[in-house]
Amino acid sequence: MRFKTKININIPRKKSGDFSFMNKRVSIQGYEGSFHQEAARHFFGKEIQVIPCATFKDVIRIAGNKTESDGAVMAIENSIAGSILPNYNLLQSCNLQVVGEVYLQIDQNLLVNPGVKLEDIREVHSHTMALQQCYDFLDKHKWKLVETEDTALSARHIHQHKSKHIAAIASRLAAELYDLQIIGPSIQTLKNNYTRFLILQRQDKALPVMDADKASVNFHTDHSRGSLAKVLTKIAEGGINLSKLQSFPIPGSDFKYSFHADMEFENLSQFDDVIEKIKPLTRQIKIYGAYKKGLWK
Repeated sequence: MRFKTKININIPRKKSGDFSFMNKRVSIQGYEGSFHQEAARHFFGKEIQVIPCATFKDVIRIAGNKTESDGAVMAIENSIAGSILPNYNLLQSCNLQVVGEVYLQIDQNLLVNPGVKLEDIREVHSHTMALQQCYDFLDKHKWKLVETEDTALSARHIHQHKSKHIAAIASRLAAELYDLQIIGPSIQTLKNNYTRFLILQRQDKALPVMDADKASVNFHTDHSRGSLAKVLTKIAEGGINLSKLQSFPIPGSDFKYSFHADMEFENLSQFDDVIEKIKPLTRQIKIYGAYKKGLWK
């Protein structure tokens, strides 16, 4: 595996959000109307074309093929459920670069075909996580709960079958795409529920972001006493905020770990300087990408 150790700050940089060079096709996990598509729209605009994928592994595979896609949108962590650890492993093993991020509030909505009322509902279909997030609302009713593989797919099914007694829990976008009525808006129990999505591109497509103020990095040390503390000290001394530090076991090692770090900074020169200072303290370091910090939607 090859590891980048520095971003060349002399390369002409694009401004954040300038993705006009793309063909506007990105792979996402889930079906049309999913929260991944909402995140893609937030970043690229409503005209973005999405390639639905059954698994995150497929998302990465298609994003890496220049004949199929120009990039990917992949969920990486949630404010309630925490990190999606398998996706960090996918990030580490692929050759894609992080060029942006989106924080999306996850609002779960009860969707029905037009004209259907609450008293008409007998079943509610959705992904198991969506059902769990809405139990306080669902417990007020005696509906049968049916677990499905995807929230947006549930919405599509009740639209296709013109169901009069079945509702789905899904996004507002799903309601829009499948001509459904939101009969229960924002029914999730915990309202402060955000998912962070990474915007990924192939390295030959990705241009450095001129106004980047955040970067994702993976590194590991020689695992001697205090080696991690030395790296963290250099990061702090460089004025960089470490917004995330996640450890991962190194495959084939005897309980040795690599670390994913999200760093926030004022400018790329500050980031590059810190990377140069921690390189001698690490065995390997890979920069996934420097990008503009996402806003909470």
